[in-house]
Amino acid sequence: MKTAGKYLEEAHAIVERITPEQGIERHGAGNALFVDVRDSAAIEKSGTIAGALRIPRGFLEFAACDTSQYYNPAMKRDAEIVLVCGAGGQAALAGKTLKEMGYAKVYNVGGIGDWEKAGGPMEK
Repeated sequence: MKTAGKYLEEAHAIVERITPEQGIERHGAGNALFVDVRDSAAIEKSGTIAGALRIPRGFLEFAACDTSQYYNPAMKRDAEIVLVCGAGGQAALAGKTLKEMGYAKVYNVGGIGDWEKAGGPMEK
């Protein structure tokens, strides 16, 4: 039987965790796609990274699959994708899924609170 901890351990081993400062630098350079994988209620409460796509973790596979009718064209397989969530766990798990789907440049910037505290650009 696999535990939630085991899933997270595997995800953290596969998806590189970057600091909020590294994420802010990538955001400023404008060459990364930021994706918030929280549900809309959580995003409504806290806001999100300026310009981030909002794709809930439960819908990610559909938005990331180019043969799905729900494919989001911004989700290109060669894009540098930086994921954010509430604390970093959902972003890690979502990143593992994207890696398994053939996305190579996927990063976990952790939780939105740390991003905001580091001075990352936000939209409410």
